[in-house]
Amino acid sequence: CSPEAGYRVEALIVTDASGARVAVASETANRYTFRMPGSAVSIQAVFSPIQGQAVDGAQTFTDVAQSDWFYDAVQYVCARGMMNGMGDGSFAPYTATSRGMIVTILYRMAGSPAVGACGFTDVAAGQYYTSAIAWAAEKGVVSGYGGGLFGPDDPITREQMTLILQGYARLSGKDVSARADLSAYTDAGEISGYAQESMSWARAVGLVNGTSETTLTPSGTATRAQAAAMLVRIYEK
Repeated sequence: CSPEAGYRVEALIVTDASGARVAVASETANRYTFRMPGSAVSIQAVFSPIQGQAVDGAQTFTDVAQSDWFYDAVQYVCARGMMNGMGDGSFAPYTATSRGMIVTILYRMAGSPAVGACGFTDVAAGQYYTSAIAWAAEKGVVSGYGGGLFGPDDPITREQMTLILQGYARLSGKDVSARADLSAYTDAGEISGYAQESMSWARAVGLVNGTSETTLTPSGTATRAQAAAMLVRIYEK
């Protein structure tokens, strides 16, 4: 069952034929599991309004004004369940986005398919991002830092995000061969070797813009507002 715009699944209540509650585990924000008893069960979803989001789908975050450059992007991603507010009525547009969160958003966009175990040693079981990171690694969307590490809570950099988005686009069957000339940017030489192609691709297809007319800031962290804008672009493309 899917909640209407402005609502989220608060809990899933499962009872057996005798009315006894069946234990339910939450694997991700949108995935619940339980062990089937020896009888038929009834399932009831409990929905609750998303704080900071009106029930008609219009977002009313205290720190997002209509005059902000990211207003439309925030509206777009929240209305589609790609991102949510912080739970206190704010969106925190200038807060850094974590690597685990970006992968989780893409995992939701892919339909949250079933996955196997996560092979990264720093990704604990049962976290909101566990299945998403396992899926991303399995599909070649991410490869981690090496040494079995992924850094799920690390702020994601702009160049890291382009690499992950390119991997997602490739997985979705899109042509990722486009390249832009980045020589006009004075900090193009600061782009890490692993992200040279993804940054060039992302600029060519309009997923990223410069932080100024002459800078890309590849190692700068991607804020939630910037992440929302990139997600809109890749979703539309």
